[in-house]
Amino acid sequence: MPAGTRRLFSYFYLIFLALLVIFQHGNDHLVKAYYSNHGFVQTNGSRFSVNGKPLFLNGFNAYWMMYFAADPSTRVKVTAAFEQANKYGMNIARTWAFGDGGYRALQNSPGSYNEDAFKGLDFVVSEARKYGVYVILSLVNNFKDYGGRAKYVEWARERGQSLKDDDEFYTNSLVKQYYKNHVKAVLTRINTITGVAYKD
Repeated sequence: MPAGTRRLFSYFYLIFLALLVIFQHGNDHLVKAYYSNHGFVQTNGSRFSVNGKPLFLNGFNAYWMMYFAADPSTRVKVTAAFEQANKYGMNIARTWAFGDGGYRALQNSPGSYNEDAFKGLDFVVSEARKYGVYVILSLVNNFKDYGGRAKYVEWARERGQSLKDDDEFYTNSLVKQYYKNHVKAVLTRINTITGVAYKD
């Protein structure tokens, strides 16, 4: 397979891994019942389904939600976005579960997390549940904004790895381990509001 095709395939595979779809359901007293009776969104051929029933999605991209929710004074913007989405029949939002290095980052360095940012993400997931909105959590950015794969490569260089470019995100064992560790940290995170692990 040519290097360009392999890189493109790796990129799409990364996107696949980076998307975590979580359905959140309203009413706090139903959370346990929901999680024991409802599954994640799945595919049935070329269609989405939940519990074997067709699911049609209408949504929006809101990369900024964790960032705003990390600051209690701006959390109201997250709530307002979900209220509006619910009001206009939107049932899915794509947002970020990453922020690599820099101001108000989720991950300050490999494996070192900003708890305030993670609590912001907990709030986002909780509010999505409250307003009946599915969430796609992106786990890394292909671009340098907010860190992304370039930051992972930079972290590896800081630890002595000789890397020629950001595409080594897909091939360098240390960089891949950093990313796998981040995915695990998000999946095993227990939401401080709902008490439910992200993977569940």
